[in-house]
Parts: sequence; structure tokens; C-alpha cells
Amino acid sequence: MKELVEVIAKALVDHPEEVTVTEKEEGKNLILELHVAASDMGKVIGKQGRIAKAIRSVVKAASSKDNRKVDVEIV
Repeated sequence: MKELVEVIAKALVDHPEEVTVTEKEEGKNLILELHVAASDMGKVIGKQGRIAKAIRSVVKAASSKDNRKVDVEIV
């Protein structure tokens, strides 16, 4: 999951070298924290959060086969 979020985010931003994803496990839940440059924050979130919502939808679909709940937080 971490790699999936990283690849998507790097394709969207102007500074892909500053994209990092960290994983935190809380029981069966997995939290992925996406860190991007401040100037790229708007590109990752999108108008009215549409891009962020799309990223979360893709991750949710990919995680459904693992029977885990995965949350993506943009920091």
C-alpha cells in the first residue's frame, strides 16, 4: 500500500523527491501518512478534496483483498 500511495503522489507533484509515506499500525487498521512539500499540498488535495478522495478510494479498493482498513492522511 505504501508504494501505491507513493507512486500516485509522485506523479502529481512538482517535487517528487520530497514525497514520503510512513506507515502506522493500530490493530487491524493501517494508517498511511503522506508528506509532501508545502507548495505541492494543493496538487495532492485538489479542488474540494477530489484528488485526495480519489487516492483514498484507490487505496481502499486495493486493501479490500487484505481484509484491512487503510486510511490515508495527508500531512
